Amino acid sequence: MVRKILFALALAGAASPLAATPLNVRVVDASGRPVRDAVVTLYPSGLVRSAHPSGRYVVAQQGLQFRPFLTVVPVGADVSFPNLDPTKHHVYSFSSAKRFELKLFAKDQSRIVHFDKPGVVALGCNIHDQMSAFIVVTDSAWTARTNAQGYASFNDAPNAPARMTVWHPYLRAPGGLIQQAIAPTQRSLNFQVRLRPPPPAMAMTDY
Repeated sequence: MVRKILFALALAGAASPLAATPLNVRVVDASGRPVRDAVVTLYPSGLVRSAHPSGRYVVAQQGLQFRPFLTVVPVGADVSFPNLDPTKHHVYSFSSAKRFELKLFAKDQSRIVHFDKPGVVALGCNIHDQMSAFIVVTDSAWTARTNAQGYASFNDAPNAPARMTVWHPYLRAPGGLIQQAIAPTQRSLNFQVRLRPPPPAMAMTDY
């Protein structure tokens, strides 16, 4: 009986490092100001939980801009591109995660693109050079974007060694990405990043 109890305790001890507990992340710029719309992704060591498509994903063309400017979708998502402008658009991407071209389509028309690989997809319009946006395609269910206060939270992050990445379109790093190894005991992290100014066209939007 004692042996069974000890065996059960050993199993519980072995399982405890993977128990899920909240993990909070904050991203700030070089001046300590919060950075919103940074995409934070957690990759626990030896544990995979893929993100699955749910709901409807939309990147509209409205006011000669893509709306929203940043969209996060799981691998396997279908994204619709409705044109709400009274002019035609020609949406494209040359990104390695997804190369596509949606040739001229008019107001109230829409196109759909299937995103089957993880990565960052930069969008443009072949007619309106000021139009740009990003789609982040993630292969991890532990993916979140920072809010206006720079916070992203994971309520069920495993207590396991992990790799965490932070991406932002204006982050001064190769590919706009930085990463850090984190220990199982770390439940609160702070990232200080250096950002470059947004392009003039983006400074005029609500981004």
